[in-house]
Amino acid sequence: MAVIPEKIDQAAHRKKKSHRGGRPVSHDAEFYRDRNTVERLINKLKAWRGVTTRYDKAPESYLAALHLRGAVIWLRGLRRSN
Repeated sequence: MAVIPEKIDQAAHRKKKSHRGGRPVSHDAEFYRDRNTVERLINKLKAWRGVTTRYDKAPESYLAALHLRGAVIWLRGLRRSN
């Protein structure tokens, strides 16, 4: 099952090929929404240079940096929702 929906032009090309075009790609909108949410969070985490370049080589410090960045993202989200 595909997570990303089929493009309109690809669907038209497949239909033009008739029975040789294969079956249409099934799409699950809930998976797509969840995937988008995860990708946006990863991009927000990577926007912080310390996490992207991984200056801290020790796993504990890197995990602490991820927690710190996650807390900052969460707090900013709370401020915007009020």
